[in-house]
Amino acid sequence: MGPDGLLRPAPETFRTKRDADDWLADKQTEMRRGDWHDPDAGKVPFGPYALAWIEERELTSTTRQLYGSLLRHHLEPAFGGVNVDAISPPLVRRWRADKLASGTGPTTVAKAYALLRAILHTAVADQMIRRNPCMIKGASTVHTPERPTATVQEVFDLADAIQPRYRALVLMAGFLGLRWGELIGLHRRDVDLDAGAVRVRRSVAELNNGAREIKAPKSAAGKRTVSIPAALVSDIRAHLERYAEPGADGRVFVGAKGATPRRNHFNRLWRKACEAAGIKGLHFHDLRHTGNTLAASTGASTRELMARMGHSTARAALIYQHASADRDRLIADALSGLVDRGRKAREHPEGHVGDTAH
Repeated sequence: MGPDGLLRPAPETFRTKRDADDWLADKQTEMRRGDWHDPDAGKVPFGPYALAWIEERELTSTTRQLYGSLLRHHLEPAFGGVNVDAISPPLVRRWRADKLASGTGPTTVAKAYALLRAILHTAVADQMIRRNPCMIKGASTVHTPERPTATVQEVFDLADAIQPRYRALVLMAGFLGLRWGELIGLHRRDVDLDAGAVRVRRSVAELNNGAREIKAPKSAAGKRTVSIPAALVSDIRAHLERYAEPGADGRVFVGAKGATPRRNHFNRLWRKACEAAGIKGLHFHDLRHTGNTLAASTGASTRELMARMGHSTARAALIYQHASADRDRLIADALSGLVDRGRKAREHPEGHVGDTAH
């Protein structure tokens, strides 16, 4: 009889009485330690359990959509009807290998694996299973190729090539490092040109169904004030005078018909601007990467970069600092070439040493 007062049979018929006694002794030891698990607790299909797991969590709409899509398309087909306690490490390894072999993108597989692991981690906490069967080292790590950065000149070339109402959008993405949703969420009261600062307080997210959601930035650190380079103040002032909505609550960026810009429409304009500027393979989000790299190249500290970028951890800032250090090495190498040439010119000046003026 278990601690819940229910009489439970052994899971199998034992070959000898000694085997049965040993099994019973093990169960009694587990109960004394408080380590007993209901053997029937995990006999719940993964599909409904995973769906409830998503519904019970406080998630942003975009994250909820992502989890729902991963569950529907990648986890339920393989695990939906399988009891939680029947999901084993070999089953998980086979699923992941089949996903990758079928051509599913590594990033998608990594995200689906991370979701599976998180759900089953909760199953461990719920005492449905003893151990999480997701044991593949590094399988939830998303390996993204390093994105390109634009030069200062390329940012201005793109700003000149885009529709004039989006010129300031490009400049602020490239030199302030703001995200698309943060830029689109700006109101006039958020831009203080006298103080030379932009206050990031909200972000606009586009959902798969076309709806928009105004939300707080991704983390508490995302709510921040970002200083504007003085060289951009006149461009931003001109934008506010000509294109932004009036009033303190007026939106800074609006489309030609007065609507909040949509990413898919802007992407078409962006591609045309890139083509006109002769720039290939650059996404709009890469301008944030550009702004952060430029900020790191100024010698800013890790804490200063975290504050400007809106990150709560040092990981991203350290990456940009590393990139800046690599760039500094190139600069030093170039300087070394200049020094060498200058030294040689000094050692072997033009003309003859013995020449004197008469």
